[in-house]
Amino acid sequence: MTEEIIIAGFGGQGVLSMGKILAYSGIMQDQEVSWMPSYGPEMRGGTANVTVILSDSRISSPIIQEFDTAIILNQQSMDKFEKMVKPGGMLLYDPNGITRHPERTDISIYQIEAAEEAARMKSAKTFNMIVLGAYLKIKPIVKLENVIKGLEKSLPERHHHLIPMNKEAISKGMELVKKIR
Repeated sequence: MTEEIIIAGFGGQGVLSMGKILAYSGIMQDQEVSWMPSYGPEMRGGTANVTVILSDSRISSPIIQEFDTAIILNQQSMDKFEKMVKPGGMLLYDPNGITRHPERTDISIYQIEAAEEAARMKSAKTFNMIVLGAYLKIKPIVKLENVIKGLEKSLPERHHHLIPMNKEAISKGMELVKKIR
């Protein structure tokens, strides 16, 4: 099993940390892992994306041009990465701020209204965990207990009190994800 994922959006949406949590989760399951972030010079608001590869065998290169899964969190990323999903692959996106929805018919398309749910939960910081929950519902490539361990590993200890809220956000994402086609 090899899963090649691109997660893309604006800085500040938790793109890189979502990728890091997936990577840590893969390590906890003794998988080979690659985590390769890419972001603009801006602290928040600039573009950010991360390529994560989880595999049962060695990963030859972290640089890839096609992905099994694209998790898209803004229009700029939709324009850039929709065409890079392999035929038969999957695209998951949050419709908030999207003006042109995915058009491909040769991939599975799912939607998660994570920004809306994070606002309902009164915690914008749960946005990325809602998205992660949606992804894991569709493709349970890592075990939930390893995701929690990944959260513990990637969050500074002073933020560990937020782990229960993040677990709740993951569950919400699993409940709310919708298949578009």
